[in-house]
Amino acid sequence: MDPIAISVIIPAYNASATIGRTLFALTSQDYAGGFEVIVVDDGSLDNTANIVASFPAVRYVRQENAGPASARNHGARLAKGEYFAFTDSDCVPNKDWISQLIKGFEQNQVGVVAGSYGIANPKSILAGCVWAEIVWRHSHLMPDFPKAFGSYNFCVKKNVFEAVKGFNTGYRMASGEDNDLSYKIIKAGWLIYFQRKAVVDHYHPTEVNRYLKEQFRHGFWRVKMYRDHPRMMRGDGYTYWKDIIEMPWAGGIGVGIVLSVLNFGGFKHLTCFLLLSFLVFEILSAFLITRRFFRGIFFGFILFLRAFARMFGFSSGFFSISLKK
Repeated sequence: MDPIAISVIIPAYNASATIGRTLFALTSQDYAGGFEVIVVDDGSLDNTANIVASFPAVRYVRQENAGPASARNHGARLAKGEYFAFTDSDCVPNKDWISQLIKGFEQNQVGVVAGSYGIANPKSILAGCVWAEIVWRHSHLMPDFPKAFGSYNFCVKKNVFEAVKGFNTGYRMASGEDNDLSYKIIKAGWLIYFQRKAVVDHYHPTEVNRYLKEQFRHGFWRVKMYRDHPRMMRGDGYTYWKDIIEMPWAGGIGVGIVLSVLNFGGFKHLTCFLLLSFLVFEILSAFLITRRFFRGIFFGFILFLRAFARMFGFSSGFFSISLKK
């Protein structure tokens, strides 16, 4: 076997607050084979380079800011391994992360092994709620062979990655590029295996405004994703019926508010009903996820606001793409 069997590739942008823990965790992996770590600095303006330099075994390369998809492709071009393992600069891999990922390639038709999330900042209420939702989705929705994976935690065979030409750099922001890669790999005839024991702890969002901006971005780039892969509008193993109805529901409320302001008769009562029923729906959903009273109420309001953020993002993306045409 080649001394370097696996290349761990990490895109980084202004990651000085977290990347030290990421790299330290990789120095204590229990994987017995050879592996390398490549950090691609996507034009950071902070102390990321100096922190990476304190880990002599890590290969550091810098590029002009072009987005995480471009940074991951850059790292893959430099990689020497036959497997590319990807994680992010705000993730802390568990000690057995690499070894658990490699175990997932027992079937020849498996081209990708994807892992799950832990939590690196459990003291934050918002972070804890976001993580609880991910845990719920991974335990209740994700099959052993899903149709999509997250770029924060997966390992792909080099020949598979190169055959589908890697990440689509048209996804300039951190949203949609991992789904796009997933769908291309599935379309090429390979399987994705969900290895639940391959875990990276993640710094989940702690600020509501920042979280909602992130969700707006997800909504925006989802337009391109659905345009590129229209069949996936029906879901991919991570999304489910609740995700499908939320944006139209939020959009209906938005239209109702506009019509009510314009004094169209009868819409005020209907809009109030839609708004209150939607809020109750989200709070009940949050109770199911968190199993805690006050967190359920808090996260229910966040889910309520998130639906509008995604709806506005999707609408913005739709009109942006239409104008470009």
